[in-house]
Amino acid sequence: MVFRISVALLAILVLAGVLAPEAFGTFSAHVQAMTLSGAGWLYLVIVFGVLAFLAYVAFGRLGTLRIGGAEAEPEFSRASWFAMLFSAGMGIGLVFWGAAEPLSHFQRPPEGLPPESNEAARAAMRYVFFHWGLHPWAIYALMGLALAWFQFNRQARGKVSDLLTPLIGRHVHGPLGQLIDVLAVVATAIGVATTLGFGATQITAGLGHVTPIAPTLATQLVVIAVAFVLYMASSATGLQRGIKWLSNLNLCIAALLLALVIVLGPTAFIFETLTTSLGDYLNFLPAMSLRMTPFSQRAWVGDWTIFYWAWWIAWAPFVGSFFARISFGRTVREFILGVVFAPALVSFVWFAGFGGTVLHAEMFDHADLLSALARGYENVLFAMTDLLPFSTVLVWTAVLLLMSFFVTSADSATLVLASMSSDSSDDPPLSRRVVWGVLQAAIAVALLVAGGLEALQAVVIVAALPFALLMALVMVSLYRVLSADLLAWDIEARELYRAEKRWLDREKQAGNEAP
Repeated sequence: MVFRISVALLAILVLAGVLAPEAFGTFSAHVQAMTLSGAGWLYLVIVFGVLAFLAYVAFGRLGTLRIGGAEAEPEFSRASWFAMLFSAGMGIGLVFWGAAEPLSHFQRPPEGLPPESNEAARAAMRYVFFHWGLHPWAIYALMGLALAWFQFNRQARGKVSDLLTPLIGRHVHGPLGQLIDVLAVVATAIGVATTLGFGATQITAGLGHVTPIAPTLATQLVVIAVAFVLYMASSATGLQRGIKWLSNLNLCIAALLLALVIVLGPTAFIFETLTTSLGDYLNFLPAMSLRMTPFSQRAWVGDWTIFYWAWWIAWAPFVGSFFARISFGRTVREFILGVVFAPALVSFVWFAGFGGTVLHAEMFDHADLLSALARGYENVLFAMTDLLPFSTVLVWTAVLLLMSFFVTSADSATLVLASMSSDSSDDPPLSRRVVWGVLQAAIAVALLVAGGLEALQAVVIVAALPFALLMALVMVSLYRVLSADLLAWDIEARELYRAEKRWLDREKQAGNEAP
């Protein structure tokens, strides 16, 4: 039922975008504006609450519990585990926005700062760290930890609806539970399709930069077709081979690209930017986390921060499900630190490298990167590489990384969507994965043909609102089960201690030496 309803709703959404793109865009923009004006503050409060809740869990006694039980052992090495976390969690987004977002904030800064000023540059980097730092990874970590705990420690089905079992009981197996799972599947498909559209757009821009291939819609469709063949082949090989190998490859290529940018770019300026921006980020973290603009009525927070929070929330069922599948055997503390803090640090270095390079070029080298920004976000990265030595090598490395991230994200999403729309917690059959692989490509193609990526972003914000409320309930539910399991572990440990003490006392009375 979840599978059929989800496919039907997504088909209706795609048809609306293809057959009536203008009306679809107008309606979605109107609903988005209503959502932001009425409930924008809710996104900020809940996401900040998620970060605070996870910090409490990680550094308290609940962090000593282990996913899968006390004797569980991790399935993947830490390196492979982190590579899969990073590839599924951010991937294309870091490459697409790494240079474009800092430059955009520099031109149109937050907090009413003068555009293209020193203050604007500093605020741009601070907010980039904010948008790609602890908060998005905390959203993923909450859903991932809850799904992992209920599936591996409570023998649940691995569905989002199972997370509310302590609150709604048997209703998770009825229409209410099915509604929650349908929303999870639809939100996931929308979030993934938007990201794949961004990826196809930037891959074609990169190819057009170094080859005679024009960055047209036809080229974007060819890119999606090639990626479809690759990610379906990877999906057929399973989690232990295709996704694992691709994730390790992603991390290696990303590290190479970042190292080249840092070495070939303004190295000292990049590290100074990293240091200053990290200090600003930590200093202003609470204020940025809860910042709305009720007095100035500026739209910047809604256009950027709330959109990002909604996008991460829409991705949370997919990314959380994937994180849960690969995190068996990790302690709760290790899971939270590995999912939240380690990737955030990598994101900081990434944006310091790319953002520092574009800002230095614009502010001190008198490069005209703002004209590239005016042509589209996807052009900023390649305009930046033109200013560095070995620009052709950098462009091809970026295109290869984009394609690899594209395939990994789609591969992971295919597996998770098939699992979320199946009745069993076991690996879904290949036929179900093929259906979702085809549907992902079809949604991305339809949206590119209809020019509906902006409208789809509006749909993401609206679709994420129920999940923002769901995440608040998930925190309550997860705290209940973790506390109950910790209490049971304490009782079991005390009983074991007493039994061992009684045995030792008997051995001593019998005159035997204790081992």
